[in-house]
Amino acid sequence: MKVSTRGEYALRALILLGQHPNVIPIAEISEKTLVPVNYLEQILLQLKHLGYVKSKRGIRGGYILRKSPEQIVIGQVIRQLEGPLAPMGCVSVTAYDPCPLEEKCLLKPLWTLIRDTVSQLLENTTLNDLLEDQISIPEGSMKLK
Repeated sequence: MKVSTRGEYALRALILLGQHPNVIPIAEISEKTLVPVNYLEQILLQLKHLGYVKSKRGIRGGYILRKSPEQIVIGQVIRQLEGPLAPMGCVSVTAYDPCPLEEKCLLKPLWTLIRDTVSQLLENTTLNDLLEDQISIPEGSMKLK
């Protein structure tokens, strides 16, 4: 599973909106999240359609969260924007895609473990967890250089 820029930018926007109780103009969201306004408009419209944000028109218009940060589950957001969390179609719960080698495949247990680990982490993480810096990297995890 790879999160596209759409998923990343949507999460950036949700984090920013979660940090502010008032309506934020789209230009300000764009500036603070480093997301181009035109692309951000599309993403925010999708988030609005999914029920995560609401918009206000007019001179003091912009966007605000529709749900509380505790109600926004990161796994649900990613699935709705990106599709299945499984790394391979043969282990997808929602978009299963059979493989002719599946019965003898020695990789399937690995793909299943990856799917379950990613799914469990994302389904147990809310926007509020991110806002309160509740995500920590365990000691001994691989670090990027």
